[in-house]
Amino acid sequence: MSTAVDASVELLESPWATTFYDLVSTTEEELLVASPFISNKPLEKIIEIIENKQSLDSVYVSIVTNLAVDSLLRGSIDIAAILHLAQSIPNSTITYLPSLHAKIYVVDNKAAVITSANLTNSGLVANHEYGVLLRDPTLVSKVRTDLTRFASLGNKVSLDTLAALTQATQELKATRQQADKSIRTKLRAAFEQRTEAAKLELFKARARGKTTHGIFCDTVLYLLEREGPLTTVELHPLVQHIHPDLCDDTIDRVIDGVHFGKKWKHYVRNAQQALKRSGLIGFDGQRWFRTV
Repeated sequence: MSTAVDASVELLESPWATTFYDLVSTTEEELLVASPFISNKPLEKIIEIIENKQSLDSVYVSIVTNLAVDSLLRGSIDIAAILHLAQSIPNSTITYLPSLHAKIYVVDNKAAVITSANLTNSGLVANHEYGVLLRDPTLVSKVRTDLTRFASLGNKVSLDTLAALTQATQELKATRQQADKSIRTKLRAAFEQRTEAAKLELFKARARGKTTHGIFCDTVLYLLEREGPLTTVELHPLVQHIHPDLCDDTIDRVIDGVHFGKKWKHYVRNAQQALKRSGLIGFDGQRWFRTV
């Protein structure tokens, strides 16, 4: 349900599924979704609406989410449903962004929802959620731009990777069910092995098409523009918050040329120096700042 504050702002209270699906039905160009948790029913409904509009070839659906192994195993993210949507809607992209917590839904340049609700049936119907629906073109454009730029720090996930993750998740769930019934070392080892295989797929998804240097350069530029001048000490935790997988102090591995783990501060420093040499950022002796 919704309550109008003025012509351009509405307050959204649970349940708000009708409002959401009505917005989806008005999509003419792009539906942009950011949600850490995603379930099957809303995705099936989105596919149904776009198919009924005969817009499969003209509407873009962009989904930004956090494909964490724990979320895949718990079912907080239905990876099979995401794969089905990507297969059903030709103009769709799935972006993997660790540390994502925002729940934002943008329809073209005419409406944006900022809410506590994930793209799940519980988030749309059952849970007590709250949000705002914006229709002011300037605000909607700002939300779309900010979300698109933040999403660019993640990695687009191919159909092949989605299929591999779906298979790995199914195998993990089956192994976990067996492990729950037995404490035998062999089953526990198999579970850990398959968990590691799923994590490897996620690392590959993060690494594909990007370099460690490129990822950190983009992130430093993004943070200095958003936060203003920062010292290196202030910059490090912000970078680590955006890329917890790349900045994991407990591991040290290289996947497809991208470095994950203990040396991340070294690569951040290299990014800072490279950006300084290129004239994109400056350093006043204490803080780094954007120059353009």
